[in-house]
Amino acid sequence: MNISDVARMAGVSRAAVSRYFNKGYISEEKREAIRRVVEETGFRPSVQAKNLRMKKTNLVGVIIPRIDSYSMTAVVSGIQERLESAGYHIMLSITNNDPDTELEHLGLWNARQVNGVILAATVFTERHYRVFQEQKLPLVIVGQKLEGYSCVFHDDYHAIYDMTTRMLRKGRKRLAYMGVLPEDHAVGTERRRAYCDAVRDAGLPELANRTMITDFTVEAARRRMADLWARYPDMDGVVCATDRIAVGSMQYLQESGVKIPEQVMISGCGDSELSRVTRPSLSTVRLAYHESGECAAGLLLDIMEEHASEDHEILLGYSIAERESTR
Repeated sequence: MNISDVARMAGVSRAAVSRYFNKGYISEEKREAIRRVVEETGFRPSVQAKNLRMKKTNLVGVIIPRIDSYSMTAVVSGIQERLESAGYHIMLSITNNDPDTELEHLGLWNARQVNGVILAATVFTERHYRVFQEQKLPLVIVGQKLEGYSCVFHDDYHAIYDMTTRMLRKGRKRLAYMGVLPEDHAVGTERRRAYCDAVRDAGLPELANRTMITDFTVEAARRRMADLWARYPDMDGVVCATDRIAVGSMQYLQESGVKIPEQVMISGCGDSELSRVTRPSLSTVRLAYHESGECAAGLLLDIMEEHASEDHEILLGYSIAERESTR
């Protein structure tokens, strides 16, 4: 039995039957006639045939900068759970923080006819904007805010502002900051801006200059903390852009005989597993990484099914996890 048979038995056109199954508009009279035939015959349209006509592969491309991090693992887990519950599977691409590879893979997804793309972006270049404008597939960005595009992102600014303010209220007036390159807008620019605003608002503008740039690895942070400590040996607290940076900073200070938190308080951001296994345990900011993946997948599903526009923004909240490193 096929759609033509249903149309003949219901006394309607094939187009009406197609609109019925695709939730399109038809008159109530025709809808009721088709419904009776469907109930009597138990007819169900062929999913495979429908997918072929619509070029639907039930695949979603997911592009991430790295997989060896708590945040990315949680994001991908959230994406996968939400998509699989809707009958989709993911094709994962890891770029190793290379923007060129990221853009190359965006092109590959087009060629392979995935139904949509979720991009865990870190930086946006002029080439990104050009590729996004040429992109024919539904696209959702997770982890960064980009005007004019659908994105799911965290309140990075207020998360670090609140953490910095907490340290200041504990009497730490000689703070410093360990961050990453400003090309990463969320982690690099917004989190550093939050620290600088917090110390200025507290009447300590000179602390806004006490910053150091590192990358996302523990070892790099350990080396850069040596430079920061040599430059500001009087510091009594360090606000770090990520948990890994905080752990690397903590390693160097402990190796140098500095007591944490008695002499120097340290905080991170992300609430990774590292934050709970360090000694002392690391105060950090909980960000909803798993939820961000679920939201990104849900938003993409809505776009693919035309229930949402392609410029929808979702801002997620945060909470402070205060542990031993700032007590």
